[in-house]
Parts: sequence; structure tokens; C-alpha cells
Amino acid sequence: MSGADHLRRSTGGKIVRFALVGLANTAIDLAAFFLLLKLHVPPLPANVISWSIAVVVSFVANGFWSFERNHAIRLHHAFLRFVSLGALISLGVSSLSIALLAGVAGVWPAKIGGVIVAAVLNFLAARWSIEGRLLK
Repeated sequence: MSGADHLRRSTGGKIVRFALVGLANTAIDLAAFFLLLKLHVPPLPANVISWSIAVVVSFVANGFWSFERNHAIRLHHAFLRFVSLGALISLGVSSLSIALLAGVAGVWPAKIGGVIVAAVLNFLAARWSIEGRLLK
């Protein structure tokens, strides 16, 4: 895709790409979470570790494929924004979900519920951290 085509990518196209990256990241997150639980890591630390692995993959994929990276935002600043917002949103929501719902619904339903809620919020956060804007 040429630079001009890249800049014309629609919001719908970005949502589709973000969703595809999100599906891959969710698989990475859940696989790492499963493995860590099998290794007897407690659920909350396992969640933090699995999320950390997935967020690095997410930043790279979203930064170079889903969104048009704003080069005025330094790469390490974009990464810090992405991780900070991700920590507040996805890690916070999924950890809160596990802490509040695991005893009632089970660890897996709590984890998956947190992932679903966080996905919508993460689109806006990723767009802001990588492109420097929320809307338009």
C-alpha cells in the first residue's frame, strides 16, 4: 500500500484491522494465561504476565498495520501511551473482572468477560496513542 493509500484508510478499515489484531492478541493472552495457570502461577499474576506479552504484540501490529502512526509522536512515547492506557483499560478491566467474578463465575468466564469489555475501550485508546487522535 502506498503512503497516500495508507493515509486514506477508513475508520471501518482500521476497526477491521484492529479487530483482527485483537483476535490474535486475545489468543496470545489466553494461551499464555492458560500456560501460566498450568505452571501454578496464581490467576492475577498470570493475568498481568499474559497481558504484558499480548500488549507488546498488539502495539507492534496496531502501530504498523492497523493505524497510521503519527511520526510526530516518538515511537517510545507512543508505546508508553499505548501501555499506560492499556494498563488502565484492558489490564485493569480484566484484573478487576477476575478479582470480582472469578469466585462467582469462574476464572475463565471472568477473564473472557474482561477481555470483551476492554476491547471496545482499547480501540479508542490505541487510536489516540498511535495516531494522536480519538475521532475522525
